[in-house]
Amino acid sequence: MPQPVTVTGSREVPHERPRVWRALAVLEPYCAVCDVSYVVDGRGAPGRGTRFVCVPGRLDDGVQPPAGSPQGEIVEWVPQERVTTRLQLTPETWTTTIELADAGPGATRVTITVSHEPHSAGGLPQRLTQRLMRGGVREMVQRTVDGELDRLPAHVARTQG
Repeated sequence: MPQPVTVTGSREVPHERPRVWRALAVLEPYCAVCDVSYVVDGRGAPGRGTRFVCVPGRLDDGVQPPAGSPQGEIVEWVPQERVTTRLQLTPETWTTTIELADAGPGATRVTITVSHEPHSAGGLPQRLTQRLMRGGVREMVQRTVDGELDRLPAHVARTQG
């Protein structure tokens, strides 16, 4: 079984935890900050077990995501504290955990942990494939975490205080 590559990073934002939670944990149909559309299965409030499809760009209302689009699920949901999503792509699985903690009056510490787990690659032995790719994957996961942390202010700015 491939070992996931995991990277964690934190940043403090000058906003109360409820606002940061709304900015980061609620799946809007379209996120202009990330330029990603989400199609959520079912109705009602999101929570553990909520399934979604994630596609780059903006989907017009009523348009279904293309076949083969990444499938996601909320696997952990502790309101205003922690949300974990798992996104399945054909060659890999991405797991993202966002944790929120008070960081003083009017401030929230956001910790983002991203794990990347490759699926078996055909052709080469799995251990050799992992060894060859591990450094590049670690850099990609680090860039992903850094990018998410850099976009925090833009996400929070889109929510009401």
